[in-house]
Formats: sequence, C-alpha cells, structure tokens
Amino acid sequence: MTGSDATNPHVTVDVVLPCLNEEAALGWVLGRMPEGYRPIVVDNGSTDRSAAVARDLGAEVVHEPRRGFGAACHAGLLASSAEVVCFMDADASLDPAQLPRVAGAVLGGGSDLVLGRRVPRTAGAWPLHARLGNAVLAANLRRRTGASLRDLGPMRAARRSALLALGLSDRRFGYPLEMVLRAAAQGWRIEEIDVDYLPRAGRSKVTGTVRGTLRAISDMRGVMAATRPR
Repeated sequence: MTGSDATNPHVTVDVVLPCLNEEAALGWVLGRMPEGYRPIVVDNGSTDRSAAVARDLGAEVVHEPRRGFGAACHAGLLASSAEVVCFMDADASLDPAQLPRVAGAVLGGGSDLVLGRRVPRTAGAWPLHARLGNAVLAANLRRRTGASLRDLGPMRAARRSALLALGLSDRRFGYPLEMVLRAAAQGWRIEEIDVDYLPRAGRSKVTGTVRGTLRAISDMRGVMAATRPR
C-alpha cells in the first residue's frame, strides 16, 4: 500500500469477484472499477466466456476448480497481495464505483471490517423472500455478535492479513457469515455503510432457484452451529 486515503489514486486495493457465468455483467462491473482498485476475477467453473472477457478487460483471472462461493472467495483472497481486500459480487447488482465508501474506514484505520448494507434502488432488485430471510439472519447476527448489522452485505472490506488469520473454513455459501462471526469473536470493529443494490444481470444462483436458496440456508445454519458466539 502507498497510502491510507480511499480517494488517493495511488492506493491499491484488491477486489475479489467470485464469478460463475457472468459474461454479460463483467463489462459493466470492470468498467466501473475505481482507479487504484485491482479486480481479481475468480472463475469458479464458468461455461461461458467469463474468464476470457475478464482477462481481455485487464482483470487478473484466477481459476478455482472447486465449486462453491466460499471456495472462490478464498482463492481470490489467497491470490491478493494488497494490504486491504474488498469482496463483491460480479453480477452487476453492486456498483464498483461505491467501493471507496466501503474501504474508506478500513484504509483510514477506523474499522476492521466494513459491510455494504444493500439499499434497493428499484422494486425488483431484491425479492421479498430474500429480503425477509436476510432480515432474520441479520437479527441473529446482532444477537450473536453485538454488531449493529442490518444486512449480511456481499460488498465488504478488511485487511488481508487479518482475514487470513481468521482461519475461515467454509467453502460454500456460509463463507460471508463465517467471516462476520469469527471477526466479532476476535473483537473486530465492524460497521455498515449504505450502498446501492441494483437488479442483477441474469438469474441469481441463490435467490433465483429453490435449490440455491435451500443450500444457502443449510450452509449458514451449519456455520452458525459451528462458530462459537463471542
């Protein structure tokens, strides 16, 4: 790192983008990446041209053959080299231009983990059943961690060395939840920043199918049971 200001163009922040068949969205996502934020697209077995498109647009591409959201996220974390690492979805539901909002408090030393709280900007951006499920999960997190969280936001930032020290083990949909639980158990300063939530490109692998939704619920229940509260 060459600075601590999120608006400094010389600051380098690595941005991990787990990717499964997001060819249609990557152009918009990578085209809006802020200066100083380096995208790492983790291809998790795509059958479209996601990897080629990402590479052509200048992103570093990492191939993670083990299927699973957590597997892709962790492969990107291991491939990163910046002091601060961000995570976000590659489906155009989140605007990379807002990454400095999320990374700012980590870069400045005021927070250890910052999550982007999703604020829907259109009626169809966040299905009601998914929003209700997220609200229940956030309530459980508040009770378990004491952190004032209203969303398990997929756009987030933390320091690379600290994330690696957490010893995250889930490699499926429980990875983002395990990160928050383990961070809280270690006494991290956790905060939430509002970010726009937009209609994604294509169908969600989680909320778009019954199978995906049930798998995510199962993974998160397992993480909740296995992670000791603070």
